[in-house]
Amino acid sequence: MGSVRWAFRCGSWTPTRSEWLYAARCVQREEKERIGQFVFARDSKSAMAGRLLLRKLVCEKIGVPWSEIQLGRSPRGKPYLASPTDTPPLGPQALRWSFNISHQGEYAVLAAEQGLQVGVDVMKTTMPGSSSVSQFFRLMTRQFTEYEWSVVQSSGSEHQKLAAFYRHWVLKESFIKAIGTGLSFNLQRVEFHLSPQPITEGQVQRRTVLHLDGEEEDTWMFEESLLDADHHVAVALGLQTKPLVGQPHSPSFSALPPTSFTHLVFDDLVALASPLTEEDTAYWDSFQSKAEAPERQSSGTPPK
Repeated sequence: MGSVRWAFRCGSWTPTRSEWLYAARCVQREEKERIGQFVFARDSKSAMAGRLLLRKLVCEKIGVPWSEIQLGRSPRGKPYLASPTDTPPLGPQALRWSFNISHQGEYAVLAAEQGLQVGVDVMKTTMPGSSSVSQFFRLMTRQFTEYEWSVVQSSGSEHQKLAAFYRHWVLKESFIKAIGTGLSFNLQRVEFHLSPQPITEGQVQRRTVLHLDGEEEDTWMFEESLLDADHHVAVALGLQTKPLVGQPHSPSFSALPPTSFTHLVFDDLVALASPLTEEDTAYWDSFQSKAEAPERQSSGTPPK
């Protein structure tokens, strides 16, 4: 069994010229170009951190040399490990791993597991940018069930209600990302019954229960934690419906100890990296010209 939970605080990362140019050399060319197209530096940093987290996982845990890693995206945007055309197919060890990333607020996060479906989502508890909390909730009415809204609305102060909202949101998003369906999935089919115990920093909560189409699901487990006082993160873990190659049975949840997120720094992200392309000094000039973030975050559907 293998479990990985990594978090990188990209919001407070102010890359130096050498860091940014080296990072750009260590991701696939098409990813470098995609990252460079973001309007704001905040989004470029988050995307870069996400790609470096994925490559670190594949190199360190799966054992594929950095220069041979080929990452692809499903039609719904979920990352996967692909065999390069000029190398043998990936073995059973690689196929047993499932992984997912998320970035929002100050963090980029990665969760990975052997033999289980995995989805992860992180959100920062923030006040709506241009509307009241009640107006914001009205915009999001169809995303939660009546029971979930009753839990949110009874949580106490406005900040506590927002925290409850984002706790539900990351749970739903982690599940949707694990099954890979995207937002075409009706979120009202999914109802979470939260653990009565509060979430605290440094601890992993696993007592929240999923109800799907009104029925309690025992093939899914959810890990909830706080990266800091404002950032909720949820990891969805699902038993495989089919045995994976080289693994006759999915592991049981009882054999899986809870895993806390390890906070990484930039040097951790590139510790095993090797450059894939030549240095492009114009890439730094372009990054330097970007504003950090929009002046004001508008309200609406929480970002992914």
